[in-house]
Amino acid sequence: MTAPALEIRELSVCYGAVEAVHRVNLVVQQGEIVTVIGPNGAGKSTLLSASMGLLASSGEIWLGGAVIRHPSVQALVAHGAGLVPEKRELFGDMSVEDNLLLGGFSRWRRGQRDQEVCREEVYAIFPRLQERRTQIVSTLSGGERQMLAVGRALMAKPKLLMLDEPSLGLAPNIVREVLQVVAGLRERGVSILLVEQNARAALAVADRAYVLEMGKVALSGKARDLAHDPRIIETYLGIGGRSAVVA
Repeated sequence: MTAPALEIRELSVCYGAVEAVHRVNLVVQQGEIVTVIGPNGAGKSTLLSASMGLLASSGEIWLGGAVIRHPSVQALVAHGAGLVPEKRELFGDMSVEDNLLLGGFSRWRRGQRDQEVCREEVYAIFPRLQERRTQIVSTLSGGERQMLAVGRALMAKPKLLMLDEPSLGLAPNIVREVLQVVAGLRERGVSILLVEQNARAALAVADRAYVLEMGKVALSGKARDLAHDPRIIETYLGIGGRSAVVA
């Protein structure tokens, strides 16, 4: 049996004496999109930041069947993870093209000189980035910056892509466009962990979902089933939520 792309076992995160995430177990199978939804303050971004190696945590993080003994961004990238943090962390005074090339640096350091090929693949996914390739990043729109953040992560050819709130601050039509691209990455063999405040949009593209409340997993299951669960509709989707979810 193929090992999961990502497995989180009994993960906990504390801020001093306050436990923000409590013994979370989560699995992303190969070729699967899994989303984590929940209210503000539920611990979603804390969970993902710990999974990315940005926060100290207890528990275990497994990638492709290998345990990451000392989780860090460098260790996760070396094991095939691509990270897109909430703040995107782009270099605003550099061009789109230069930001993309920096995303491929880990492969270059390992002797893989295919950055130009990878860049053209990213441009095929995000044609707008090719149109803006010489533009300084600080002049891009919010949607274009999010596309660039995803594109830069893809330059490392990740097996697993971890995204934190990709819809944050974006207009609804841009959210749909970005998440449609994310859904398309699954067809390219990329497994995805998506932490998202926009529950409706996340459930529409995901295969499975976890609902986080007060740092704990309150519900989990197939995204389509949760999208039609009365508790989810009432709490996260609002009036008309049932008809608004992709059938």
